[in-house]
Amino acid sequence: MPIVPILSDEDAPAASREVFEDIRRTRKTDFVNNFWRALAHDPALLRRTWESVKEVMAPGALDPLVKEMIYVAVSATNNCEYCICSHTAAARAKGMTDQMLMELLAVVGMANETNRLVNGLQVPVDEAFKPHD
Repeated sequence: MPIVPILSDEDAPAASREVFEDIRRTRKTDFVNNFWRALAHDPALLRRTWESVKEVMAPGALDPLVKEMIYVAVSATNNCEYCICSHTAAARAKGMTDQMLMELLAVVGMANETNRLVNGLQVPVDEAFKPHD
């Protein structure tokens, strides 16, 4: 059960409805998902978060599929069911296959395991791996 109601367009403040329209235009869809609808209770938070997501997830040195896959990886590590589902759907829409997803999650699992081993054992970083001027 959500902590705050998921706002419909009709129930959202006018400033939030403006952000909803930008989401629709940017994503070329009529669908505004529940994450944005929950944030709509605070139009400033909604706008700030949407603007940041647009900027970070835009094509750049990393292509949009890679960015979505990174989002899935971090979301899996943080145990965020909503983001795992929404960004897996977005990655699939950008071309991620089942095989790619399985390999991604295998890397996530391996990284988490080895990170815990290194942290637990307090293994010092090799000089060869440290940045040098």
